[in-house]
Amino acid sequence: MIASPGPRKVLPKIPAKNIPSVLIHEIIDGKPLYRKGYREVLAKTKNIEDIMGSSSLQAFLITYLTIWIGKKIDDDKYVILTNEAGLHIDKGNNLAGDLLIFDSQTLTIDKVNKRYADVPPKISIEVDVDIALDELNEQSYMTIKTEKLLGFGVEKVIWFLTASKKVMIATRDSDWQLRDWDKDVEILDGIVCNVGKYLKEKGSEFA
Repeated sequence: MIASPGPRKVLPKIPAKNIPSVLIHEIIDGKPLYRKGYREVLAKTKNIEDIMGSSSLQAFLITYLTIWIGKKIDDDKYVILTNEAGLHIDKGNNLAGDLLIFDSQTLTIDKVNKRYADVPPKISIEVDVDIALDELNEQSYMTIKTEKLLGFGVEKVIWFLTASKKVMIATRDSDWQLRDWDKDVEILDGIVCNVGKYLKEKGSEFA
């Protein structure tokens, strides 16, 4: 597990009826978790469109991971979903994933439709936290979401964190690991990526 820091300041609660549903990023245990920046939208200092996208660094890394894994993966055996792919775990739990890898025998073509996927991916990959941290801190949210995913049947959950340059790796059968992101990370079937090394090769100041 990831250790949580001390208590954080809890911002004034805004009644859910006053918050448009488009600002909901995920629902966990029936509770909506709102997108980063939703308070600014409600205060009319930002538009909804201003908070819907990823940072360029986040998008850059998600694109790298998608292309890198896509080149090496057996696409007869696996299916990759990205772009905040929705997961319906059960009533009251709808999650979003930056990059999800499914066994093609689990996410069969008849299950690819206009609704959230309701079967577990093998691998869930996240780049940063996309919710407003009102009542939860980052580590608490990551722990809760990771536990939900593992309980749903996900085999491995991987978080890439741009602020700390860390990678958190969680599986059902071993202790969770936290490592620097310039170390190799195995995704599955011997496919390895190294975010820090990739950024360094590209000349990024965030390597």
